[in-house]
Order: sequence, then structure tokens, then C-alpha cells
Amino acid sequence: MKNRDFLDLRELMDEIFEAATDFKNAFTDEMGSWKPDFNWGEHRDYYPAYSYPPTNVYMTADKSLVFQFALAGFQEEHIGLEFRGDYLFFSAKAPEGFEEDESVKYFKRRLKFKDIKEQKYFVPEDKFNREAVKAVLKHAILTVTIPAKDEVKGPEGVKVTIVSEDEPGQAPPKTGKKDKE
Repeated sequence: MKNRDFLDLRELMDEIFEAATDFKNAFTDEMGSWKPDFNWGEHRDYYPAYSYPPTNVYMTADKSLVFQFALAGFQEEHIGLEFRGDYLFFSAKAPEGFEEDESVKYFKRRLKFKDIKEQKYFVPEDKFNREAVKAVLKHAILTVTIPAKDEVKGPEGVKVTIVSEDEPGQAPPKTGKKDKE
């Protein structure tokens, strides 16, 4: 490509692919068979669709499921929690009097006052005791604790009886007693 009046696209693409191959080989040689050891359990976001409000979801040692919602400025009468099927539905109405001022220029904005549409969180009915749920709003943090059921009951199984059919011409199985004639 040097000292030419025109651009040879084929040569340019070859050089790009060659550089990419060289980089891949150098990276592979340097890293060898190393694989990162990530702890996905702690860093994985199981509810990526809900970024507002900031939320913690975790399980305690006694298998209780806990939700913590950061709700600065919200009043408890404007917060909705409801179980439907295998889901906990959460919603909240934004406090009044906090309308956005268009003339304000924010340097940093993390505190928002907006309605929280219905968010659903998986809480299997057969594993958690919905009758013993505790929800506490303290210091603008709503903590919802759902204890595990003492005894997890699955659907009752159906016992299948196995019947042995003798094939024609085959002698019945021996029982260990001598047959009387």
C-alpha cells in the first residue's frame, strides 16, 4: 500500500485480517488454557429489566427470600405488593410535588421520582409461605421477607403398577417350592 496513488482494498483487508490473527495468536499463547474464575452467583443480575428502583434480592441462611427496594420519597400508602400465581408484583406511585424543572442542569442525577410500573418477581407458591410475609418500610428502604415453607409439597405422584405377562410357550417362574403333581 505504500507509495501508491490508489487504495487496494484487497491488500488492506488482508492486512487487517493478518493483524487480527496475529493478535489472537499472541493472546492465546500468552493466556494459554487460563479460564477466568467468575463467581456468577453473586454478580449475575437475575432481573435486568428493572433498573429502577435500586433493588437487592437475596436468600438468607434459613431459605427466606428477601427483596429490598430503595424508595426515597415514597409513602407506604402509594406502594403496592401483591401475589398473583407464582409472582410477587411490586408497583409504586411517585410522590407529588417533585415535578421535573426543565431549567435545572444536573451535574449528577441518581435520585428520581417517577411511577414504578408493575414489576414481577418469581416467588414459587409451593416453596414460600405467603401467609407469613413481612414488609417493612424503614429509612426509605422497603424490605420484603418471604419465609420458606417448612415442608415443600410437590404434586402427588401416581403409582404405576407393573404387571408381568407370560409369553406363550414360556414356563411360569419358579417359586422355589417343589410343584405337587
